[in-house]
Amino acid sequence: MRHETFEIEIDYERLGLPHCEGKATCTTYLLDSYPEYQGIRKRPLIVICPGGGYNHHSPREGEAIAIKMNNFGFQAVVVRYSLAPNEYPCALYELASVVAMARDKAEEWNVDPDKIIVAGFSAGGHLAASLGNLWKEEFLSKALGVPAEKIKPNGMLLSYPVITSGEFAHRGSFEKLLGTQYDSLVDKLSLEKLVNKDTPQAFIWHTFEDGSVPVENSLLLADALRKNGVHFELHIFPYGGHGLGLATQETNTKEGNKLQPECAVWPDMFATWVRNLK
Repeated sequence: MRHETFEIEIDYERLGLPHCEGKATCTTYLLDSYPEYQGIRKRPLIVICPGGGYNHHSPREGEAIAIKMNNFGFQAVVVRYSLAPNEYPCALYELASVVAMARDKAEEWNVDPDKIIVAGFSAGGHLAASLGNLWKEEFLSKALGVPAEKIKPNGMLLSYPVITSGEFAHRGSFEKLLGTQYDSLVDKLSLEKLVNKDTPQAFIWHTFEDGSVPVENSLLLADALRKNGVHFELHIFPYGGHGLGLATQETNTKEGNKLQPECAVWPDMFATWVRNLK
């Protein structure tokens, strides 16, 4: 396995973005290839954005998810993007940069460049879905100096995602993401309003009982995808709180409140979805 962590290089000063508290990082979990024994194998890549309300990175939604993806034969990277007080669009530039880099390194990393999936949990879901909706916007490709197609995700895994800034918003995520820009951008970054025909396909899951990010976030997104003719798979589990991760003991907390066995089927369903992704 190729396992390393490196800094994501973004020239924030050139882009006129204040930035502090260190650089974002990307950690790889790349399975080795043995072409002399197995032939050439190009694997899907899952680009993982942990949750944490744009205030911290949940450690339970990083490495454990990556290793689970490896178990399916997928490559994985974990992006620890910029947090508050750094504001939008710092994290979006960083995620887009990782997707572009992955395409550049597709041969070296044994990655199928047509199966790069951005995966986000909670606020990380807002980041992943932001790139899914905005990848064609000129400000992104111009800032990174790459064609828009290079930063396009081929799919999205959205786990109990923060989506809407309306009635069912997780208000704290938007406050941390936008900071001084809150009043001017909060309505514009309500992602159900940004879905378009070029938004990539999505695998979405949530729980009915989520008391932090209401299930309506996923329902509003699914409705917008349907109206724009974008295929999706949506699972609403009846029980379980927010931030379940894998919903197994591996991502449980010391309090024992993130173990929900009936939700632990989601990775297998997602793996099937990835293999069938067109």
